[in-house]
Amino acid sequence: MKKILIINGPNLNLLGKREPEIYGTRSFDDYLVELKTRFKDIFIDYYQTNHEGDIIDKLQDADINFDAVVLNPAGYTHTSVSIGDTVLSMSIPVVEVHISDISQRESFRQYSYIADHVAHRIMGHGLAGYQEAIDFLLQNQ
Repeated sequence: MKKILIINGPNLNLLGKREPEIYGTRSFDDYLVELKTRFKDIFIDYYQTNHEGDIIDKLQDADINFDAVVLNPAGYTHTSVSIGDTVLSMSIPVVEVHISDISQRESFRQYSYIADHVAHRIMGHGLAGYQEAIDFLLQNQ
């Protein structure tokens, strides 16, 4: 495995500011530096958007240009059949990550349209979940 794309969905550009009691006080950009340092032999690219169609476009592109995806669809986890369909169609592994444990949150956040189509899920481990996702992908390729 040489190329991994991390995709973060809506409002994750606000990490470090938004609900720090749930999501922590660190920005993803700061954490990304740490990830890239830890995994020096892997090309890690990062994309964040607040738009559902952009996530779908990026997933379709990743299926051609990357070896795996780490996906945190954020609020679209619970609403987007289309993102789930895209993940289902992919030939590369996708790991679903959630900073909080969505199974312990509001009832509307507990269902994932993506979960049935991913290689693995990580929830509730904070930003460390992204590192766990990459470790999983490396160990299972």
